[in-house]
Amino acid sequence: MAEPITLARPYAKAAFEAARDASALQSWSDALVEAAAITRDSKVKALLSSPSLTAVQKAAAFIDLCGDTLNEAQKNFIRVLADNNRLPLFPQVSQLFELYKANQEKAVDVELQTAYDIDDAVLAKLATSLTEKLDRKVSLQTAIDPSLLGGAIIRAGDTVIDGSVRGRLAKLAETMSH
Repeated sequence: MAEPITLARPYAKAAFEAARDASALQSWSDALVEAAAITRDSKVKALLSSPSLTAVQKAAAFIDLCGDTLNEAQKNFIRVLADNNRLPLFPQVSQLFELYKANQEKAVDVELQTAYDIDDAVLAKLATSLTEKLDRKVSLQTAIDPSLLGGAIIRAGDTVIDGSVRGRLAKLAETMSH
């Protein structure tokens, strides 16, 4: 069977295109995040996996759980997912939607791990450099990890730059063992 993220991709893309065309990216984002949270509930999981309910009943129940926050297009999206037995994929749909949204908005979340606390001026300079290099608006989150010994690890999407002392020592050890 295919991975859930793979199954969710066409639905996330369809939701993104509908949201973009309606200039409603944030509304859709909020709705998908809420739907993903609802889907994670154990009682909802049981409801969605119940063979005694039809797709129409599952969609209606799910829409009721979402409350009055959904517009008609979002309700129709839920109905399509229910018709295709894909309601449990909402967490993956939401995750992919956020990636498409960030790409549209030319934004990227960057995680910076360092061994020590970094000065704000250095962080600002790094954010500026990353913005230029990635051609995206950078949202920088920092974390301190003393096990790095020194240097830093930068994660931006699927790009990882390991400039840590720990990483360099690991490379050296690998080179010496061959």
